[in-house]
Amino acid sequence: MQESAWRTAPTTRSIISQGLSAAGEWCRLKPLFPPLAGKCVLDLGCGYGWHCRYSVEKGAEQVLGIDLSGKMIQEARRRNAHARIEYLVCGIEEYGYPENRWDCAISNLALHYIGDISQVFRNVHRTLRPDGIFLFNIEHPVFTAGVGQDWAYAEDGRPRYWPIDDYFMPGERKARFCGCEVAKQHHTLTQIAMGLLENGFEIQALEEAVPPAEMMDVPGMEDELRRPMMLLIKAKAKK
Repeated sequence: MQESAWRTAPTTRSIISQGLSAAGEWCRLKPLFPPLAGKCVLDLGCGYGWHCRYSVEKGAEQVLGIDLSGKMIQEARRRNAHARIEYLVCGIEEYGYPENRWDCAISNLALHYIGDISQVFRNVHRTLRPDGIFLFNIEHPVFTAGVGQDWAYAEDGRPRYWPIDDYFMPGERKARFCGCEVAKQHHTLTQIAMGLLENGFEIQALEEAVPPAEMMDVPGMEDELRRPMMLLIKAKAKK
């Protein structure tokens, strides 16, 4: 089994120590951020808090980062503490989403763990102020529909092709990540895009992220050009 070079190129240790510069997807996500000066930002699935820190560095007035993992929040408070950042141990589905509270909501590689993604879209739309921005990065449906989220291999061990099955059947998929079995949720592209439109969003940008040229020397990275792994979307809340 060969895990995606996108996610294994930066080790967990390098992400903790180097932050966003060590995350392969950052070069694609960063240009999509709206101006944050004076804004209130909600980070759904904040992990180590790097996007929260980036937000205050760009002038955000207030930032709330939530994550279901107490260990992640503990690390965020240790690594990325700031007077304008609050961290909360809370699941994306459990957060209260107060009405018209935030100017921008961000989420990086967390929504593919959520079963009812349409409900999240409704909640985010409610909590955003008029014309607020929802920016998220989710595993691409082609990736989550992959059989075991892995390649089919030739006898010499090289990846032959990326097998897809049950694409139009959303729901839980088992995969291995960093040597552990994890449960993810598969959502079709229609579910994601139409879910946003049906819940009051205007899609401003949609990108099937391609690895940058400077990462092509990472082992296995050339294979990342053979199928998409990440889907980046920027949407505006219309009210």
